[in-house]
Amino acid sequence: MQDWNIETKAVQGGYSPKNSEPRILPIYQSTTYKYDSAEHVAKLFDLEVEGHMYTRISNPTLAAFEEKVAQLEGGVGALSTSSGQAATTLAILNICNSGEHIVTASNLYGGTFSLLSTTFKKFGIEVTFVDPESSVQDIKKHFRPNTKALFGETIGNPSLNILDFEKFSSIAKDMGVPFIVDNTFATPYLCKPLEHGANIVIHSATKYFDGHATSVGGVIVDGGNFDWTNGKYPGFTEADPSYHGIKYVEQFGKQAYIVKARVQLLRDLGSTLSPFNAFLINLGLETLHLRMERHSENALKLAQFLQKHPKVEWVNYPGIESHSSYSLAKKYLPKGCSGVLTFGVKGGKEAGIKFIDNVNLAALVVHVADVRTSVIHPASTTHRQLTKEEQLSSGVTEDLIRVSVGIENIDDIIADFDKALNC
Repeated sequence: MQDWNIETKAVQGGYSPKNSEPRILPIYQSTTYKYDSAEHVAKLFDLEVEGHMYTRISNPTLAAFEEKVAQLEGGVGALSTSSGQAATTLAILNICNSGEHIVTASNLYGGTFSLLSTTFKKFGIEVTFVDPESSVQDIKKHFRPNTKALFGETIGNPSLNILDFEKFSSIAKDMGVPFIVDNTFATPYLCKPLEHGANIVIHSATKYFDGHATSVGGVIVDGGNFDWTNGKYPGFTEADPSYHGIKYVEQFGKQAYIVKARVQLLRDLGSTLSPFNAFLINLGLETLHLRMERHSENALKLAQFLQKHPKVEWVNYPGIESHSSYSLAKKYLPKGCSGVLTFGVKGGKEAGIKFIDNVNLAALVVHVADVRTSVIHPASTTHRQLTKEEQLSSGVTEDLIRVSVGIENIDDIIADFDKALNC
């Protein structure tokens, strides 16, 4: 199976039915499991044998979905969560305690920015936001003795900058911390962060994984390529009293991170993905490669059209040569730059609102990355909780329109935008 190409893994990875079993991954809509002996249950709860204890922690449908994602990203294991926000939260809490610190690129999705800047502060975790364009030396200046991670997004949302993996991974390695990457917009079909120095990958599975705007979910992928024994992460090397003194690195080796996230945090916080949503997202993954090709192709063509339109002030898409991240896009996303772009309508905020009110094929929704084209004005919606300064730091201006380009016929998409711009 490891020799399969990513397209084949997307279709058939994660679930291998035996003789006379269902060909399609079943929905195991059960909270509990039957056992033959008390001894076996005791071994499950002591983490001595593999199996399912309770669906809050694991479930056969979730396990198959997680295995597929791990295969697609090239990781040693994965953990599904109830949302992308939950994935980000658990990924960081798994290594960072109250009184500790992380460094992150500043141009993040608004929900992630709020989580890190506001909610984590209540947990006693400090976060420093850095300009990803800063030099290695300038970024390193923000690290502290208690810094536990470096965080960034493959494709910034909504700034659409491409993360410089070589720079960020080298910084993380030099500073002895794991490099966590949100790969939601790129998906493993367009970019595999683990191949470029990342240690942990997260996804909002609500987006391109699902692809049809039906299910909220998240995933954490463990690269199995970070040394948790470097002295900074005692949670992986010292005894866990909640499991009779188990030591995660000692017992689980390269899977120590993802096992700890499951049996500690998912167990206690309960942000579990439902089996039904896992089933639907897994169906979406079966066509991920086909959709990402069309999303990327359509987005590039729409961006090129908008560049020439007299009513458009500017266009932001990493696949066009004028974009500041064009060279990084060619390096890290050679198959395409995904399906999200931004642009500004001449006339500023009022003209942008008028455009949104006049599109027909495209819909105004608070979502991106499904098969249907959609538009939104981030400054007044997804990023409205941020200050003007924070919005600008995240790449959000008042005239910015974010477009999630669908997989419809590109001629129809262009005609819809042209009509709305000329109203």
